[in-house]
Amino acid sequence: MNLKELAQKLGLSPTTVSRALNGYPEVNEATRDKVMAAARRYNYRPNARAIRLAKGRAMAVGHVLPMATRNEIMNPIFADFIAGAGEVYSANGYDMLLSVVSDESELEAYRDLKSRGAVDGVIVHAVRSYDPRIALLQEIGLPFVLHGRATGIGVDYSWVDVNNRRAFLRAAEFLLDLGHRRIALVNGDEQMDFAVRRRTGYLDALAARGVAADPAIMSTGEMTEVAGFRAAERMLDLPDPPTAFLAASMLSGMGIRRAIEGRGLKMGRDVSVIIFDDELSYLRNGEGLPIFTATRSSVREAGRHAAAMLLDIVANPDAPPRHDMLEADLILGQSTGPAPRRD
Repeated sequence: MNLKELAQKLGLSPTTVSRALNGYPEVNEATRDKVMAAARRYNYRPNARAIRLAKGRAMAVGHVLPMATRNEIMNPIFADFIAGAGEVYSANGYDMLLSVVSDESELEAYRDLKSRGAVDGVIVHAVRSYDPRIALLQEIGLPFVLHGRATGIGVDYSWVDVNNRRAFLRAAEFLLDLGHRRIALVNGDEQMDFAVRRRTGYLDALAARGVAADPAIMSTGEMTEVAGFRAAERMLDLPDPPTAFLAASMLSGMGIRRAIEGRGLKMGRDVSVIIFDDELSYLRNGEGLPIFTATRSSVREAGRHAAAMLLDIVANPDAPPRHDMLEADLILGQSTGPAPRRD
Protein backbone atom coordinates (compact mmCIF):
# COMPACT_ATOMS: atom_id res chain seq x y z
CA MET A 1 0.00 0.00 0.00
CA ASN A 2 1.28 3.47 -0.87
CA LEU A 3 0.62 6.81 0.82
CA LYS A 4 -2.14 7.79 -1.59
CA GLU A 5 -4.04 4.54 -1.02
CA LEU A 6 -3.75 4.89 2.75
CA ALA A 7 -5.08 8.46 2.53
CA GLN A 8 -8.05 7.28 0.43
CA LYS A 9 -8.96 4.63 3.01
CA LEU A 10 -8.92 7.27 5.74
CA GLY A 11 -10.76 9.92 3.73
CA LEU A 12 -7.89 12.35 4.30
CA SER A 13 -5.54 14.17 1.97
CA PRO A 14 -2.11 12.60 1.35
CA THR A 15 -0.54 15.77 2.82
CA THR A 16 -2.46 15.39 6.08
CA VAL A 17 -1.54 11.70 6.32
CA SER A 18 2.11 12.46 5.59
CA ARG A 19 2.24 15.20 8.23
CA ALA A 20 0.51 12.97 10.78
CA LEU A 21 3.02 10.18 10.15
CA ASN A 22 5.85 12.68 10.52
CA GLY A 23 4.55 13.90 13.89
CA TYR A 24 3.89 17.51 12.90
CA PRO A 25 2.35 19.30 15.93
CA GLU A 26 -0.31 21.11 13.87
CA VAL A 27 -2.03 17.75 13.23
CA ASN A 28 -4.36 17.16 16.16
CA GLU A 29 -3.78 14.14 18.37
CA ALA A 30 -6.99 12.35 17.37
CA THR A 31 -6.12 12.54 13.67
CA ARG A 32 -2.53 11.46 14.30
CA ASP A 33 -3.65 8.47 16.38
CA LYS A 34 -6.15 7.51 13.66
CA VAL A 35 -3.46 7.66 10.97
CA MET A 36 -0.91 5.75 13.06
CA ALA A 37 -3.47 3.03 13.83
CA ALA A 38 -4.38 2.71 10.15
CA ALA A 39 -0.73 2.51 9.13
CA ARG A 40 -0.26 -0.40 11.53
CA ARG A 41 -3.53 -2.08 10.49
CA TYR A 42 -2.72 -1.94 6.78
CA ASN A 43 0.98 -2.60 7.39
CA TYR A 44 1.91 0.63 5.60
CA ARG A 45 5.65 1.23 5.32
CA PRO A 46 7.50 3.64 3.02
CA ASN A 47 9.83 1.83 0.60
CA ALA A 48 13.08 2.31 2.51
CA ARG A 49 15.33 0.83 -0.20
CA ALA A 50 13.86 3.13 -2.83
CA ILE A 51 14.28 6.14 -0.56
CA ARG A 52 17.91 5.22 0.20
CA LEU A 53 18.72 4.95 -3.49
CA ALA A 54 16.80 8.05 -4.49
CA LYS A 55 18.03 10.32 -1.70
CA GLY A 56 21.39 8.81 -0.81
CA ARG A 57 20.45 8.48 2.84
CA ALA A 58 21.13 5.85 5.48
CA MET A 59 17.47 5.97 6.56
CA ALA A 60 18.57 5.60 10.18
CA VAL A 61 18.70 7.85 13.24
CA GLY A 62 21.33 7.46 15.97
CA HIS A 63 21.04 7.61 19.75
CA VAL A 64 24.40 7.49 21.59
CA LEU A 65 24.42 6.61 25.29
CA PRO A 66 27.64 6.77 27.33
CA MET A 67 28.18 4.03 29.89
CA ALA A 68 27.61 6.51 32.74
CA THR A 69 23.98 6.81 31.61
CA ARG A 70 23.45 3.22 30.45
CA ASN A 71 20.72 2.83 33.07
CA GLU A 72 18.74 5.23 30.89
CA ILE A 73 17.81 2.20 28.78
CA MET A 74 15.78 0.85 31.72
CA ASN A 75 14.40 4.26 32.68
CA PRO A 76 10.66 4.50 31.94
CA ILE A 77 11.17 8.13 30.85
CA PHE A 78 13.74 7.12 28.23
CA ALA A 79 11.55 4.20 27.16
CA ASP A 80 8.56 6.47 26.57
CA PHE A 81 10.69 8.97 24.62
CA ILE A 82 12.06 6.20 22.39
CA ALA A 83 8.55 4.79 21.90
CA GLY A 84 7.30 8.16 20.67
CA ALA A 85 10.30 8.75 18.43
CA GLY A 86 10.08 5.19 17.14
CA GLU A 87 6.53 5.76 15.91
CA VAL A 88 7.76 8.58 13.67
CA TYR A 89 10.83 6.65 12.49
CA SER A 90 8.79 3.60 11.59
CA ALA A 91 6.12 5.58 9.76
CA ASN A 92 8.82 7.19 7.62
CA GLY A 93 10.89 4.08 6.89
CA TYR A 94 13.72 4.97 9.28
CA ASP A 95 15.62 2.57 11.51
CA MET A 96 17.01 3.45 14.93
CA LEU A 97 20.65 2.81 15.79
CA LEU A 98 21.35 2.72 19.54
CA SER A 99 25.04 2.89 20.51
CA VAL A 100 26.22 2.34 24.10
CA VAL A 101 29.82 3.55 24.42
CA SER A 102 32.38 4.30 27.12
CA ASP A 103 32.29 7.83 28.52
CA GLU A 104 35.65 8.74 26.99
CA SER A 105 34.54 7.43 23.58
CA GLU A 106 31.28 9.35 23.33
CA LEU A 107 32.49 12.19 21.11
CA GLU A 108 34.41 9.78 18.90
CA ALA A 109 31.23 7.73 18.50
CA TYR A 110 29.54 10.69 16.82
CA ARG A 111 32.50 11.13 14.50
CA ASP A 112 32.35 7.45 13.63
CA LEU A 113 28.62 7.57 12.84
CA LYS A 114 29.24 10.50 10.52
CA SER A 115 32.32 9.07 8.77
CA ARG A 116 30.61 5.72 8.12
CA GLY A 117 27.41 7.34 6.95
CA ALA A 118 25.62 5.05 9.37
CA VAL A 119 22.90 7.56 10.27
CA ASP A 120 21.32 10.66 8.78
CA GLY A 121 21.15 12.42 12.13
CA VAL A 122 21.14 11.95 15.90
CA ILE A 123 19.04 12.86 18.90
CA VAL A 124 21.15 13.93 21.86
CA HIS A 125 20.08 12.88 25.37
CA ALA A 126 21.09 13.88 28.92
CA VAL A 127 21.95 17.43 27.87
CA ARG A 128 24.48 19.17 30.10
CA SER A 129 25.23 22.84 30.64
CA TYR A 130 28.02 23.94 28.27
CA ASP A 131 27.51 20.64 26.44
CA PRO A 132 30.54 19.93 24.20
CA ARG A 133 28.56 17.69 21.86
CA ILE A 134 26.86 20.67 20.22
CA ALA A 135 30.09 22.18 18.87
CA LEU A 136 31.29 18.76 17.70
CA LEU A 137 28.09 17.91 15.82
CA GLN A 138 28.06 21.31 14.15
CA GLU A 139 31.73 20.91 13.23
CA ILE A 140 31.29 17.51 11.58
CA GLY A 141 27.99 18.44 9.95
CA LEU A 142 25.86 15.69 11.46
CA PRO A 143 22.20 16.85 11.80
CA PHE A 144 21.00 16.71 15.39
CA VAL A 145 18.24 17.64 17.81
CA LEU A 146 18.72 17.98 21.56
CA HIS A 147 16.17 16.55 23.97
CA GLY A 148 16.69 19.49 26.29
CA ARG A 149 18.73 22.68 26.19
CA ALA A 150 22.28 23.59 27.15
CA THR A 151 22.97 26.71 29.19
CA GLY A 152 26.13 28.56 28.22
CA ILE A 153 26.14 27.78 24.49
CA GLY A 154 26.59 30.87 22.31
CA VAL A 155 25.41 29.34 19.02
CA ASP A 156 21.90 28.38 17.95
CA TYR A 157 20.85 24.73 17.63
CA SER A 158 17.65 22.68 17.40
CA TRP A 159 15.98 21.39 20.54
CA VAL A 160 12.78 20.02 22.07
CA ASP A 161 12.39 20.72 25.77
CA VAL A 162 9.91 21.04 28.61
CA ASN A 163 9.76 24.36 30.42
CA ASN A 164 11.44 22.91 33.51
CA ARG A 165 11.92 26.21 35.29
CA ARG A 166 8.26 27.16 34.98
CA ALA A 167 7.11 23.68 36.00
CA PHE A 168 9.03 23.78 39.31
CA LEU A 169 8.16 27.44 39.87
CA ARG A 170 4.45 26.61 39.65
CA ALA A 171 4.81 23.51 41.82
CA ALA A 172 6.67 25.43 44.52
CA GLU A 173 4.13 28.27 44.37
CA PHE A 174 1.32 25.74 44.85
CA LEU A 175 2.98 24.41 48.00
CA LEU A 176 3.60 27.94 49.26
CA ASP A 177 -0.09 28.73 48.72
CA LEU A 178 -0.89 25.73 50.93
CA GLY A 179 1.16 27.33 53.71
CA HIS A 180 4.34 25.27 53.38
CA ARG A 181 7.59 27.09 54.12
CA ARG A 182 9.94 24.12 54.64
CA ILE A 183 9.88 22.81 51.07
CA ALA A 184 12.59 20.30 50.18
CA LEU A 185 14.04 19.80 46.69
CA VAL A 186 15.05 16.27 45.66
CA ASN A 187 16.51 17.12 42.27
CA GLY A 188 18.11 15.21 39.44
CA ASP A 189 21.83 15.33 38.72
CA GLU A 190 22.63 19.04 38.46
CA GLN A 191 25.29 18.39 35.85
CA MET A 192 22.21 18.05 33.63
CA ASP A 193 20.71 21.24 32.32
CA PHE A 194 17.09 20.30 33.09
CA ALA A 195 17.97 19.91 36.78
CA VAL A 196 19.63 23.33 36.87
CA ARG A 197 16.50 24.90 35.41
CA ARG A 198 14.26 23.09 37.90
CA ARG A 199 16.35 24.32 40.83
CA THR A 200 16.13 27.86 39.42
CA GLY A 201 12.33 27.68 39.30
CA TYR A 202 12.21 26.37 42.87
CA LEU A 203 14.54 29.08 44.17
CA ASP A 204 12.72 31.84 42.27
CA ALA A 205 9.41 30.81 43.84
CA LEU A 206 10.89 30.87 47.35
CA ALA A 207 12.59 34.22 46.80
CA ALA A 208 9.40 35.82 45.49
CA ARG A 209 7.64 34.92 48.77
CA GLY A 210 10.55 35.94 50.98
CA VAL A 211 11.28 32.36 52.06
CA ALA A 212 14.96 31.66 52.67
CA ALA A 213 16.43 28.72 50.76
CA ASP A 214 18.02 26.11 53.02
CA PRO A 215 20.77 23.91 51.47
CA ALA A 216 20.07 21.29 54.16
CA ILE A 217 16.79 20.40 52.46
CA MET A 218 18.12 20.29 48.91
CA SER A 219 19.70 17.28 47.24
CA THR A 220 20.92 16.38 43.77
CA GLY A 221 21.63 12.96 42.28
CA GLU A 222 20.17 9.99 40.47
CA MET A 223 16.41 9.96 39.95
CA THR A 224 15.84 6.56 41.56
CA GLU A 225 13.62 5.24 44.32
CA VAL A 226 16.61 4.51 46.55
CA ALA A 227 18.13 7.98 46.06
CA GLY A 228 14.77 9.60 46.84
CA PHE A 229 14.38 7.47 49.96
CA ARG A 230 17.86 8.28 51.27
CA ALA A 231 17.47 12.01 50.66
CA ALA A 232 14.10 12.09 52.40
CA GLU A 233 15.38 10.00 55.32
CA ARG A 234 18.19 12.48 55.92
CA MET A 235 15.94 15.53 55.65
CA LEU A 236 13.16 14.13 57.83
CA ASP A 237 15.77 13.49 60.57
CA LEU A 238 16.59 17.22 60.74
CA PRO A 239 15.52 19.20 63.82
CA ASP A 240 13.30 21.29 61.52
CA PRO A 241 12.26 18.80 58.83
CA PRO A 242 10.48 19.72 55.60
CA THR A 243 6.69 19.65 55.44
CA ALA A 244 6.77 19.21 51.65
CA PHE A 245 8.98 17.79 48.91
CA LEU A 246 9.49 18.64 45.25
CA ALA A 247 10.76 15.48 43.53
CA ALA A 248 12.45 15.28 40.14
CA SER A 249 10.62 12.10 39.07
CA MET A 250 7.99 9.59 40.09
CA LEU A 251 10.73 7.16 41.10
CA SER A 252 12.20 9.76 43.46
CA GLY A 253 8.71 10.44 44.78
CA MET A 254 8.16 6.74 45.50
CA GLY A 255 11.31 6.73 47.63
CA ILE A 256 10.18 9.85 49.48
CA ARG A 257 6.82 8.23 50.14
CA ARG A 258 8.56 5.17 51.61
CA ALA A 259 10.54 7.38 53.97
CA ILE A 260 7.43 9.29 55.05
CA GLU A 261 5.37 6.18 55.71
CA GLY A 262 8.29 4.50 57.46
CA ARG A 263 7.89 7.12 60.17
CA GLY A 264 4.20 6.45 60.58
CA LEU A 265 3.34 9.67 58.76
CA LYS A 266 0.73 10.04 56.04
CA MET A 267 1.67 11.52 52.67
CA GLY A 268 -0.65 14.39 51.79
CA ARG A 269 -1.62 15.04 55.40
CA ASP A 270 1.61 15.20 57.39
CA VAL A 271 4.03 15.71 54.50
CA SER A 272 3.19 16.80 50.95
CA VAL A 273 4.94 15.60 47.79
CA ILE A 274 4.89 16.82 44.18
CA ILE A 275 6.61 14.79 41.46
CA PHE A 276 7.63 15.49 37.86
CA ASP A 277 6.73 13.37 34.79
CA ASP A 278 3.75 11.25 35.80
CA GLU A 279 2.40 10.49 32.32
CA LEU A 280 4.40 7.34 31.61
CA SER A 281 3.12 4.27 29.81
CA TYR A 282 4.75 1.72 32.12
CA LEU A 283 4.60 3.54 35.45
CA ARG A 284 1.16 4.96 36.05
CA ASN A 285 0.29 7.52 38.71
CA GLY A 286 -2.60 5.45 40.05
CA GLU A 287 -6.00 5.04 38.40
CA GLY A 288 -8.75 7.63 38.59
CA LEU A 289 -7.57 10.14 41.18
CA PRO A 290 -3.75 10.40 40.86
CA ILE A 291 -1.67 9.21 43.81
CA PHE A 292 0.81 12.07 43.41
CA THR A 293 0.23 15.71 42.63
CA ALA A 294 2.44 16.10 39.58
CA THR A 295 3.76 18.34 36.86
CA ARG A 296 2.66 16.43 33.77
CA SER A 297 4.28 16.49 30.35
CA SER A 298 4.07 13.64 27.85
CA VAL A 299 7.56 12.23 27.28
CA ARG A 300 6.20 10.11 24.42
CA GLU A 301 4.93 13.28 22.74
CA ALA A 302 8.36 14.90 23.23
CA GLY A 303 9.87 11.88 21.44
CA ARG A 304 7.48 12.35 18.54
CA HIS A 305 8.30 16.06 18.33
CA ALA A 306 12.06 15.49 18.42
CA ALA A 307 11.95 12.75 15.79
CA ALA A 308 9.74 14.79 13.45
CA MET A 309 12.00 17.81 13.90
CA LEU A 310 15.13 15.79 13.10
CA LEU A 311 13.65 14.20 9.97
CA ASP A 312 12.58 17.66 8.79
CA ILE A 313 16.13 18.93 9.35
CA VAL A 314 17.51 15.99 7.36
CA ALA A 315 15.11 16.80 4.52
CA ASN A 316 15.77 20.57 4.71
CA PRO A 317 19.37 21.00 5.86
CA ASP A 318 19.58 24.71 5.00
CA ALA A 319 16.64 25.73 7.18
CA PRO A 320 17.41 27.60 10.44
CA PRO A 321 17.44 25.74 13.78
CA ARG A 322 14.07 24.80 15.26
CA HIS A 323 12.91 25.17 18.87
CA ASP A 324 9.96 23.41 20.49
CA MET A 325 9.08 24.37 24.06
CA LEU A 326 6.53 22.10 25.76
CA GLU A 327 4.69 23.20 28.88
CA ALA A 328 3.89 20.98 31.86
CA ASP A 329 0.46 20.92 33.51
CA LEU A 330 0.04 20.76 37.28
CA ILE A 331 -2.19 17.78 38.08
CA LEU A 332 -3.72 17.52 41.55
CA GLY A 333 -3.46 14.20 43.37
CA GLN A 334 -3.65 12.76 46.87
CA SER A 335 -0.09 13.64 47.90
CA THR A 336 -0.57 17.33 48.78
CA GLY A 337 -2.44 19.20 51.46
CA PRO A 338 -2.18 22.23 53.75
CA ALA A 339 0.97 22.60 55.79
CA PRO A 340 0.51 20.88 59.20
CA ARG A 341 0.43 23.07 62.27
CA ARG A 342 3.58 22.94 64.38
CA ASP A 343 3.44 23.88 68.04
